[in-house]
Amino acid sequence: MQGHGYRQPAQPPHPAVLVLLRVLFVAIGFLSLGFLAWVMQLRLASVTRRSLDWGLFVAALLLDALSLVLLGSEPGDEVHTAGGYTGIFLLFATLAAATGYYLVAEIRHYARRRREFEARRPIPAYGYPGPSAAYAAPAAPVMSGVPTPPPAAPHTPVPGPPPPHRPAARIDQVRAELDELSDYLRKHDGRSDGQLGGDRPEDGSGR
Repeated sequence: MQGHGYRQPAQPPHPAVLVLLRVLFVAIGFLSLGFLAWVMQLRLASVTRRSLDWGLFVAALLLDALSLVLLGSEPGDEVHTAGGYTGIFLLFATLAAATGYYLVAEIRHYARRRREFEARRPIPAYGYPGPSAAYAAPAAPVMSGVPTPPPAAPHTPVPGPPPPHRPAARIDQVRAELDELSDYLRKHDGRSDGQLGGDRPEDGSGR
């Protein structure tokens, strides 16, 4: 099913094929000395399918037949009468007219068909994806009714002010250490004096 899209127009034949056919039909007319000039008109009418071309085909066929009758009425092989000359004139006039009209009309016909084919390129039908749709990146899913929050920016820690120095606490700690050191030295000195005093002999003890 094509859906609602345009119908693809038929592509015209290759130009080389058309040139070969034209040469063939023109050669048929000339090699037959004009007796088969109607073949070119038959080819043109079958291609264009116009009433005018079908009428010209019938006219070329009748003129060729009339020329053949006039030439056949001559008593000998040579033309001596007015009928014979008239037949020759009709024969070559029909050949020239048929050849010229056939070439011009067929060239115009296929040129118009090629323009129409280029203008009406195959368009994807309604509801069918184009050839590039298979390579398209898939779209991100969208949830209706739920807003998507923006991505959070990376948190960069801000350096705060340095902690304030407390010189008073440091002084108190030094003072406490000095007091402990003084107590230790005082106690140590007291023990040393006691031991030394105990070793001294008392007066009159040995006497």
